[in-house]
Amino acid sequence: MSPTLFNSVSFRRRFHYSGSDLGAVWTRKETRFRLWAPLADEVQVVFYKEGLGGHPAGRWSLKKSRQGTWARALEGNWAGVYYTYCVRHADRIAEVMDPYAKAVGANGVRAMVVDLAKTNPPGWARDRKPAFKQPTDAIIYELHVRDATIHLSSGAKNKGKFLGLTERGLPRGAGLDHLRELGITHLHLLPAFDYASVDETKLNKPQYNWGYDPLNYNVPEGSYATDPFHGEVRIREFKQMVQALHRAGIRVVMDVVYNHTYHGGESHFHQIVPGYYHRQDAKGGFANGSGCGNEVASDRSMVRKMMVDSLVYWAREYHVDGFRFDLMGLHDLDTMKEIRRALDRVDKSILLYGEGWTGGDSPLPFKKRAMKTNVRALDRIAAFSDTIRDGIKGAVMEHAKGGFVQGEAGFEETIKSGVVASVKHPQVAWPKGDDWRGPWAVEPWRCITYNSCHDNHALWDKLALTAKGAPESLRLRMNKLAAAIVLTSQGISFLHAGEEFARGKKLIENSYNKPDSINAIDWRRKEKYRDLLLYYRGLISLRKALPELRLSSADEIRRSLAFLPDTPKGVVAFVIAGAKRSVAVIYNASAKTQSVFLPDAHWRVLVDDQQAGVKRLRSVRGGEVAVPPVSALVLGDE
Repeated sequence: MSPTLFNSVSFRRRFHYSGSDLGAVWTRKETRFRLWAPLADEVQVVFYKEGLGGHPAGRWSLKKSRQGTWARALEGNWAGVYYTYCVRHADRIAEVMDPYAKAVGANGVRAMVVDLAKTNPPGWARDRKPAFKQPTDAIIYELHVRDATIHLSSGAKNKGKFLGLTERGLPRGAGLDHLRELGITHLHLLPAFDYASVDETKLNKPQYNWGYDPLNYNVPEGSYATDPFHGEVRIREFKQMVQALHRAGIRVVMDVVYNHTYHGGESHFHQIVPGYYHRQDAKGGFANGSGCGNEVASDRSMVRKMMVDSLVYWAREYHVDGFRFDLMGLHDLDTMKEIRRALDRVDKSILLYGEGWTGGDSPLPFKKRAMKTNVRALDRIAAFSDTIRDGIKGAVMEHAKGGFVQGEAGFEETIKSGVVASVKHPQVAWPKGDDWRGPWAVEPWRCITYNSCHDNHALWDKLALTAKGAPESLRLRMNKLAAAIVLTSQGISFLHAGEEFARGKKLIENSYNKPDSINAIDWRRKEKYRDLLLYYRGLISLRKALPELRLSSADEIRRSLAFLPDTPKGVVAFVIAGAKRSVAVIYNASAKTQSVFLPDAHWRVLVDDQQAGVKRLRSVRGGEVAVPPVSALVLGDE
């Protein structure tokens, strides 16, 4: 079908369905089915007793209804019954999943009618989100569900499962206890919705994937459940995980992948309304701005509705506190604005952020893309700052090249841009005409400050590649300095799981489908690198204690934060004059001790090359202060 038709105002007016009852709506007396399939000639709902195998147990025709939907109410209690839709077009007949499925069987090939109230763990109605005031207070920790507890050293009973993140008292303080100990505010889970690449019927066979291959958007991943065959189990266990994290004072962020589908022409979306859910290229094929073979057409009204409905569902049913958008640049600005408005009606404190780029070119006009350079048009939606990421440790695409912490020359201005969270500042010399690396964030809450994530090399591996021959003691100093930059810069802080105890992935850059031997977190490293872990803990406690490190507006940053002049090469230094105190921060990436002149005051040293935290390590007067090589110094005035 021509994209011109799907993009037309007349199609939208005729077929946009605004109701809230798509999917299977269960009650004890009846279940109502509704599917949006405006071009179909016939739709049937097909029932099965099990999620896999067997023959149909019944088949009922749906009736054509309003705005392109097909609907039918069936009397009786259908909870626990599995179903599909059989959709007939003039040139094809396909048996497909319900795009609005809330429960599924193994491998997500059949939906299940579910009584959601029965999936609630005890006390779910009393679940409360941990306190959270403003976006720049967030300290986000990115973690893969399986990685967290699959290693033997975790000691978890439910290794690699949602329930693994509910267990307390594990050896070495692994899992949930570690997250509490570290002091993070938000746990960012790599995709935990139902994805396609892991066979849930063969979980005794080693399998691994990050999960960026979406299958069913509104259902938890079955391989993380103790039983993937019965649809209610994964729902209950996901809720138990959220509940345990909330009780531990940690909010939950879901990594969501609405920019593409795992299958293109074979996807249930394409089978239901051929051509509608995906963008087309100039030749009429699937556009590939995702780099995964197709891209979802977020700018079409029923795709936008699907995304909004899905996110609201996760926020309401599962009490999710935030969402990270994979390749957010493939989503149009209007859709992202509608997402923010819809989630505000649920909870204004829900955190939203994403990758402000695409995986390739897209038919979506650049000015409409939710790119890093366009986030200024969005309210309370942030983008990752790849500028500070590459400035700290070197460009991710240039494996052998380092950055500031390795002592490479010329990164001082890049680090300064990260310190101010990519907002405009009179002391930061942005390259002329370079909006991409210039003050794109406008406000600090639009900027995610980080040095590494699941993508590309882990920080510890990048240091190994770029500081070959350097002793481990020096690479640990670089790691500490990288952490100090992230946690003392403005914006929203973001950490990659395990970097606090020098987690590497055996130099593998893209570990998305590599085995547990590459990806699993080895909790024995907590003991081996305890000094580094304590340093991270101290930096986190310091950031939480000092509001000067997490200012909420660009005006505050320009008014309060001043970079010190005449610093040596390889040194960035600044003072933040807050309402209650002043804070001085110095980064020395050079190979020798450097002297920096501080304003006259009685200063308390809170962070040096050995320790970090809120306790005074020693006192110094203003004037010349010595900063050891490859280290940070943070001071608060008396």
